[in-house]
Amino acid sequence: MEYFRTELVPDTPPGGEDNWRQMLLDIFQTVAISIILFLGINLVTARIRIESVSMENTLHPGNAVLVNRLAYRFSLPKRGDIVVFNPPFESPEPYIKRVIGLPGDEISIQGGVVFVNGVEMVEPYIRERPSTRGTWQVPENSIFVMGDNRNNSSDSRNWGAVPLENVIGQALFIYWPLDEMGSLTDFAFAAGSP
Repeated sequence: MEYFRTELVPDTPPGGEDNWRQMLLDIFQTVAISIILFLGINLVTARIRIESVSMENTLHPGNAVLVNRLAYRFSLPKRGDIVVFNPPFESPEPYIKRVIGLPGDEISIQGGVVFVNGVEMVEPYIRERPSTRGTWQVPENSIFVMGDNRNNSSDSRNWGAVPLENVIGQALFIYWPLDEMGSLTDFAFAAGSP
């Protein structure tokens, strides 16, 4: 036979003044915890919606992406990382591109191939080979970024390197739509070889 214990002091009857106080206290605690969680999540992450085709085939208009705001607080971005940043010109919206060059790197595009410090990049994520040509030197405390849709992207080839202080964070994960959900860090290794 099982024995169960009950409370030693019976509950206050329903409708008492203590119940109203407890209910208000519970509501206040729930709201306070919700606000703290909301602020904490927003300090650590950002969520962005993709509006352009510049990162196709990796990202498409309508994708919703989770961004880690703390990713580069203690380290530099790596080649292949997808970053969200404020461009080095007046813009109401942040941009999202892939890191190609790090401080001090020389970026060169010849014959549809991107070279970093003379080493050919391995880029399985691009939509098509770039039709542009040129050579760029990445300044200190800056990164060189390009869209995966190389022939339909406004990026460092057009407006120069992005100061590291403009970087908001690393794009980590597509969370919407559900059928495109997945990690954005899968190809970071492919571009990290030079």
